[in-house]
Amino acid sequence: MTPPRTPQIPVVVLAGFLGSGKTTLLNHLLRNRAGTRIGVIVNDFGAIEIDAMTVSGQVGSTVSLGNGCLCCAVDASELDTFLETLTRPSARLDVIVIEASGLAEPQELVRMLLASDNPHILYGGLVEVVDAAEFDSTRKRHPELDRHLAVADLVVLNKTDRVGEAERERLRATVAELSGPAAVISAVHGRIDPELFFDPALRPDHEEMAGQLTFEDLLREEEACDGHEGHGGHGDHEGHGEHEGHGDHLHASYESVDFTSDVPLDPRRFMTFLDSRPEGLYRIKGFADFGAGDRDNTYALHAVGRFLRFVPRPWARGEQRLTQLVMIGAGIDAGALLAELAACRAEEPAPDASADPEAVERGMWGVLRYVQEQAPEQEAAAEA
Repeated sequence: MTPPRTPQIPVVVLAGFLGSGKTTLLNHLLRNRAGTRIGVIVNDFGAIEIDAMTVSGQVGSTVSLGNGCLCCAVDASELDTFLETLTRPSARLDVIVIEASGLAEPQELVRMLLASDNPHILYGGLVEVVDAAEFDSTRKRHPELDRHLAVADLVVLNKTDRVGEAERERLRATVAELSGPAAVISAVHGRIDPELFFDPALRPDHEEMAGQLTFEDLLREEEACDGHEGHGGHGDHEGHGEHEGHGDHLHASYESVDFTSDVPLDPRRFMTFLDSRPEGLYRIKGFADFGAGDRDNTYALHAVGRFLRFVPRPWARGEQRLTQLVMIGAGIDAGALLAELAACRAEEPAPDASADPEAVERGMWGVLRYVQEQAPEQEAAAEA
């Protein structure tokens, strides 16, 4: 049996004009990574708070942030080189975030990633951060903001605590109109749930040096203390505690819908569902069972915004054959999504009916269009 191919590392592009709060959001991710090893690519080391985290080593333009995270300062011409560095197995990273400022236009970075021949990376989405308080004036100074929003997969409407409720709703409507099907979520101080960007890493506790107090822990404690001292009302002592309230607030900005089926999916119907994904649905992840379409493999699914990728993996001996999907977005109708997916289940043929093999094969064509061919070196490694 061919072993599964090496997992690919999602690469997220983080964009936004000066003052939008993307640097604050980036630092928030680094502080609340929950064991996930993050690689950060920036144009200038000043973009992240290196001085607040012990720098454990520097090689060329790469700085170790401790706890397995790395940061590279590059220009656009060096991007491929540093992606190659960060995706080496020795780096052991789980996700890479590119802070777009000073590197290139966001859509150009997306094109570079999609055209990259690096077999170890996977497009993780374009996230545009917008300053709610300065949105109208930013559009006047930078008309290209509309173009950036049009190609975004996720829009973070930041600093919403600085505008009133009516203005907030107007801004959400305007941003949603400009960004089309992209999910739009609101944030204060760039605080969004990291699970919107990446899945928490699962690794043995000893790999994270359990029991030692890290700078990440200290920074979280400092944030908690600052919150209790009062930051525009964020230090309210009533209701939930800091961790519970903070977590609930972050998670409340988006919805997560789970779907499980022990009946295989019809590949044509499922592709129709994926081609007509509703607005606000940002990520879909999980595994799909296509039954007679491919009895040997389950298909890992990775969808971010308009990007879609399937990765077939052989069923393990005795593994229960299920479709298990998680859908993440903002303003989505969970009931409607589940009903649409339930309608994708394949109708079981009568016991004496024999399926037309050619028809079954044609049914999988839509899925196979989104399966990336393995590079020769990957195939050799898989066969070894």
